[in-house]
Amino acid sequence: METESEPYVRLASLRQLHQVMAEMNTARSLADTLQTVADGVVTALGYELACVNLVRPDGDLVVAAFSGNPAAEALITGRVGSRESWERRLAMGEQWGDLVFIPHTEGWILDDDDVPQWYTEGPAPRFEDEWHPSDRLFAPMYAPGAQGGPASGELIGVLSVDRPRNGRRPGAWGREALQMYAFQAAIAISNARLRANMQRALVRLEREQQALRASEESFRQAFEYAPSGMAIAEMGGDQHGRILRTNDALCRLLGRPASAMRRYSFSDLVHPEDIGTLLRTSAEGGRAELRLGRRDGSYVWVSLRNSVVADAADGPRFLLTHVEDIEERKRRELQLAHRASHDSLTGLPNSAELRSRLSARLCQRPQTGYPGAFDSQDAAYGRPVHDVGGHGFDFVQGGADTYDVYDHHVHTIAPEGDHDDGTKGLAVLFCDLDGFKSINDRFGHNAGDAVLIEVARRLSNGVRDGDTVARLGGDEFVILADGLGRADAQDLAVRLRNEIIQPIRAEGRAVRVGASFGIGWAHCGMTADEVLKSADERMYVEKRSRPKQHRRAG
Repeated sequence: METESEPYVRLASLRQLHQVMAEMNTARSLADTLQTVADGVVTALGYELACVNLVRPDGDLVVAAFSGNPAAEALITGRVGSRESWERRLAMGEQWGDLVFIPHTEGWILDDDDVPQWYTEGPAPRFEDEWHPSDRLFAPMYAPGAQGGPASGELIGVLSVDRPRNGRRPGAWGREALQMYAFQAAIAISNARLRANMQRALVRLEREQQALRASEESFRQAFEYAPSGMAIAEMGGDQHGRILRTNDALCRLLGRPASAMRRYSFSDLVHPEDIGTLLRTSAEGGRAELRLGRRDGSYVWVSLRNSVVADAADGPRFLLTHVEDIEERKRRELQLAHRASHDSLTGLPNSAELRSRLSARLCQRPQTGYPGAFDSQDAAYGRPVHDVGGHGFDFVQGGADTYDVYDHHVHTIAPEGDHDDGTKGLAVLFCDLDGFKSINDRFGHNAGDAVLIEVARRLSNGVRDGDTVARLGGDEFVILADGLGRADAQDLAVRLRNEIIQPIRAEGRAVRVGASFGIGWAHCGMTADEVLKSADERMYVEKRSRPKQHRRAG
């Protein structure tokens, strides 16, 4: 995971965390689920060691899974710590939300208890938030309760983590990520136990006809009182997929009574955009994340998993579907993704998102006539050149440099010369505020932030739907506006400058800033950085061309 000193979390890290959470819910057994939980801490959360301590029926906790150190795994896996010792640990130390952190300065009193542990001695920390080898960090895992909160049910285990790879105690984001991970791990472990119980019940139904009634009651209890949604549907025949039975949890989730649910199949309830996902989900062991329709017309994200209820005589007859509410997880994922790609102050796309959007419009093959384009010399060396699909770029036929990826690319071109030749292109307006530093110096950063927020609002209101307004950092903004001619871009810059120079209320006073705009043009064959550099240079040319007193507006 990224360190909390960085303002954003890379999407690669978020995808990895999402993948680990998905794997927890697809493990085939409880043992696989527990090991996946431990491995996920090491691979996705940035710790070197992780241990899953599972509550046994007698209340004590056993080391059920370990990851990160084979020697430590062999030493403590299977060992048991008393419930009394664990409750003592969870009651002391620092409370980080639902996490418990016991610093090395306090942990010495735990050296003689019976909880299996692997910590080592080490030198005193060199700085305030440095991780010490004797520090302990625990994430209790609770079974999902009636209210759905992370600590609303009974304790099912404790996740112990150690040795952050960055050598520092986790900050706010890292703590929230570990807490969210423990919550999802608890759901996965609870569901793995539920699936194991159901599978055992199904085996008894197949092998023991004399115990049919008892097994049916056991299944009914597990089905009706499961914390997440359950349904039974027909398999085969004219009524294939029709829902026969649902539990209360699923009815509450979808806001539909059980009698109404029997009129539908899941294909009737799924969001139109997710019907393909549902159809690609295999019946036996299939799993999908999709949206189901509620009675009020809204949709809820769920994780849907199928199992077959087999009949010994006639073969598979019913489909058992487990429906887990993942709306909150999806919301958090979207929030984290938004933080990674947007400026926290103004809410505009940040530098990384700007470059991503700009790069998406540019291919590596430059337009004929622009620097770097392939010319007729290619044909002179026996490589026939022709235009593909009328997109205006050359294509070397049959060679190693074949650019099939660009066959359907709408080539980005730019106006030529200093006059408006009627060409419409992708304009890149680089905006730098004039007089902003003096506002920060005279009135403070709060006033400066208010100015940046208002400038961002005015820029966003001054462009068309589909245009991009991004903040590079400081007082620099960039606008991407496609389909503009040279005169259009100049008019846009004038309009935006006139909006910016209007008085701005900041900290109870009216202040002014000016703005210098540089207009660059993007075309294929350029990188995003080259396009931005070109617009930046033009902005400085424009700024230097005006007298200093005309540039200062604060």
